[in-house]
Formats: sequence, C-alpha cells, structure tokens
Amino acid sequence: MEITEVRIKLMDDPGDRLKAFCSITFDNCFVVRDLKIIEGANGPFVAMPSRKLTAHCPKCRTKNHLRAQYCNQCGKRLDPPPAPKDADGRLKLYADIAHPINSACREMIQKKVLAAFEEEKARSKLPGYVPSYSDFDEAEYEDYIPPSRPSAAEAPAPPAPPAPPTQVPEKPHGPHTPPAKQPHGQPGSSQQDGFGAGVFQ
Repeated sequence: MEITEVRIKLMDDPGDRLKAFCSITFDNCFVVRDLKIIEGANGPFVAMPSRKLTAHCPKCRTKNHLRAQYCNQCGKRLDPPPAPKDADGRLKLYADIAHPINSACREMIQKKVLAAFEEEKARSKLPGYVPSYSDFDEAEYEDYIPPSRPSAAEAPAPPAPPAPPTQVPEKPHGPHTPPAKQPHGQPGSSQQDGFGAGVFQ
C-alpha cells in the first residue's frame, strides 16, 4: 500500500494549534479525508479523522455528546455517563473513524503528510496561491461514470409466459373395463330403477 497523493488545506490563523486539514489517497483508488495537522509540544503531528462519542438520553433515547448537560431533544437534565478514558487517564470524547493499526503505517502516513504540509506552506507564500484540498473537492470522482440504463426502445422484451402443460386423459387402471354408457332415459338404464323412473314416459 502506498500513499499516492496528499492534499493540504492550511488554516487561516497561524497561531491556532490546528494547522491544516488534509486528505490522503492510497494506491490512486482510496481516499481518507479530514486528517488534521496539529501543533503539539514536540512539533506537528497528524491526527486521524474522528467523531464525537455520544450517549443516549434515558427519557427519549436521543444521542447527545458526552459533555452535554441537557438532552438536545427533550431537554431532560443528563447525568454524566461513565465515559471511557485514554492511556493517560483523560476523558475520551472522540473515536477515530479510520486509523493505522501499527506503528510502521502510522509513521509512513505522518512522514508523507508532514512533508506535504511543509511544501504547502512554501507554496502558500507564492502569488495566486490556491489550496490543494477543499471541503467540496470532488475531483477524485470526475472519472466515475455511472452505469447507463437502456431506454424503453432498447430494453429487451419480457419473456413470453410458459405454455400450460398438456393434459393427457388418464387410461383406466387395472384389468377391468369401465361399463358402457347407456342413452339417457332408455329402458334398462340405471335411472329406470331409481328415483323418478317413468316420469317422462
């Protein structure tokens, strides 16, 4: 895996600890946005994209961030939840959305991003400077062409329904032969001996 592109957006206030936002592209096919370059005690470092941790309101079950004193939905006063803590014992209010899982990958990302950060700072002093990263930058998706659907004229006709199965008359089973049918109302028929015999004679 290789970082093939780094885009930097410098912050306007140079005195702020947050120095820049950036996006990185892996192998020209996968982008991770909203990494932050922060000025720390030992120099700048790269922070991964993260989200605020939340807890549910016990009354309406709406999510609220961990430091909220009142529910954003119903206004109920919230008790501070047992929030997780980091390795230094500080309250953990954010969780990384994407992050490296070993130190080698973290060092590779940090080295590439900080090198691009220094280059971007040098470029920012030139006239007509335009940042290489924007919150609304969709350049990565310019080559994407959604699959086209065939028009009604080009669409294939639906398949014809299957023909109903042909019914074959059943042959009599066994050695016996069915009795011959006699004309209706003829003497000797079974109706002569039954109910209503001789009514129409």
